[in-house]
Amino acid sequence: MSTVATQGLTADDFWELASRPENQGKRLELERGEVVEMSSPGERHGALCVWIGYLLLSYVIRRGSGVVCSNDTGLLVEQGPDTVRGPDVMLFGESRSLDQLSPKYSTRIPHLIVEVLSPTDQMTKVNLRITQYLARGVSLVWLVDPEVRSVTVYRPGQGHRVVDETEELTGEDVLPDLRLRVAEMFKLPG
Repeated sequence: MSTVATQGLTADDFWELASRPENQGKRLELERGEVVEMSSPGERHGALCVWIGYLLLSYVIRRGSGVVCSNDTGLLVEQGPDTVRGPDVMLFGESRSLDQLSPKYSTRIPHLIVEVLSPTDQMTKVNLRITQYLARGVSLVWLVDPEVRSVTVYRPGQGHRVVDETEELTGEDVLPDLRLRVAEMFKLPG
């Protein structure tokens, strides 16, 4: 991760900067007003994000409401100075039409955020992200670890717990009808 030579930006300034042609294809986040360039996480990470997004989308379709956003949809997590993160997968409980979705980053609070560890992730930075999500009001965060095939569950004001591939994840009281075997998250089609 490297810092781009800009600082003191608002979320709107960041959107304009990230939308410039010279920044297309770059993975950027805004951290306390400073633009940070993220490294590309790799093929396995991308495949897992899409697969988990599909599993959650299937849940949303069965439920009849909700929106799932994937890979680096911006989320405003702090203001003054602003921080915009790009979670791997977000699930919002309420439905929205395409026209109602922001063309920029989201200011709404998702019910669930899923982060998939990549080989370049540093746990101190991952923990900071999770802390920011919970402080923003996200009720449930899943940290997916493809190396040990487990999911760590985070809730505000509670200790985290690890769920391994022999167990089942639930949406708890946040998404009470969500049930997903952890092993299913690591078993790609075919």
